[in-house]
Amino acid sequence: MRGRLRYVPLALLALAVVEVVVFVFVGRAIGFGWTILIGLAASVLGMWLLRREGLRAWRGFRDAAQSGAPPGEQVTDGVVGLAAGLLLAAPGLVSGAAGLLLTAPPVRRLTRRRVQVAAERRVSSAVAGDLFGPRRVRVHRGEPAPEPAGPTLTKPPPGEPVPEPAGPSEVIEGEIVEPGPPRR
Repeated sequence: MRGRLRYVPLALLALAVVEVVVFVFVGRAIGFGWTILIGLAASVLGMWLLRREGLRAWRGFRDAAQSGAPPGEQVTDGVVGLAAGLLLAAPGLVSGAAGLLLTAPPVRRLTRRRVQVAAERRVSSAVAGDLFGPRRVRVHRGEPAPEPAGPTLTKPPPGEPVPEPAGPSEVIEGEIVEPGPPRR
C-alpha cells in the first residue's frame, strides 16, 4: 500500500493539469463566462448532493441498525453518493463530469458493488458478515488430493502453475452463516 501512495501527488498534479486544459478548451468552444457558470453550477449541485446523500446515508444506516439488518448496502451506497457529491463540489469540469456520472443509477450500482467487494476483501469474514449479511460462495467437493511424499510447499514457486485438485468435483452453492449475537 505504501508503494501506491507515493503516486498520489503525481496523480493529483496530472489531474490539475487535465482540469486546466479541459477548462481552456471548453472556454474557447462555448465562452469563458458560460464555462465558469457551468463550473459554479456543478459546485452548487455538489454541495446540495453532499448534504442530501449524507443525511440519506445516515438515515439508512440508522434504520438498518434499528431493524437488525446488515447496514452494508446503505453504507456503500452512502459512500458512493458522497463521492459523487465531492467530485461535483470540487472545482473542475472533469471531476464534475465524473461526479455527475456517479449519480446515474447503473454506474452507481456498479460502483457500489465494487466498493462492497473491496470492503469485504479488507475486513475479516466476521465483520463482512455483520456489514453485508450472509454471502454466497461456491464450494468444490471431490476426492481429496493425495498427500505428496517429501517436503511440501505452501505456495508453488513463481511462474509455476497452481496444481488442480485430483478427481472429479461438483459445485455446491451455499451461504456462509456465522453465528452472531442473539437478536431481540
